[in-house]
Amino acid sequence: MILPIVAYGDPVLKKLGEEINKDYPNLKELIDNMYETMDGAYGVGLAAPQIGLPIRLFIVDTSPFAEDEALSPEEQKELKAFKRTFINAQIINEEGDEWAFNEGCLSIPEVREDVFRKPTITITYFDENFEKHTETFAGLIARVIQHEYDHIEGILFTDKLSTLKKRLIKGKLANISKGKISVDYRMRFPNQKKKR
Repeated sequence: MILPIVAYGDPVLKKLGEEINKDYPNLKELIDNMYETMDGAYGVGLAAPQIGLPIRLFIVDTSPFAEDEALSPEEQKELKAFKRTFINAQIINEEGDEWAFNEGCLSIPEVREDVFRKPTITITYFDENFEKHTETFAGLIARVIQHEYDHIEGILFTDKLSTLKKRLIKGKLANISKGKISVDYRMRFPNQKKKR
């Protein structure tokens, strides 16, 4: 089932996600719905807060990036195959020199800005079967994970922009929260005026 994506301005996007256990109600169905929702919106990642749930769960599927011809065949192959569910994730290390990449977010449509992040991360997490993993990721995969991880920490990519950049997009963000935007996927807007 495709779920509505929560738009910028909803308080759930600023909440620190709570850990869940394997008995979380309808967890498998929730994860399936999240993949369907993400695919329906042509996303590469989706975090539970983006569908209104303040829990530590996010999914990543970098296959859309594999189409980028600027990447090496190895990178394309790796991105095409990467699809993962992260539960109760904790980034335990970030290393390397920060690099900029133009990021967007399904909760903040039509806003894209360069965000600086470290290129390599080590993260511990549980998969959908509640098996624990500790893995190191680099490049675009690391970047998507960091972006989604920020969501379960109550951080949006716009929080990482300079004061000037934030000022420049302030009007756009206000319009998004009011639903004054056209998107081709279901959304829920926190400040939308109720129609009489």
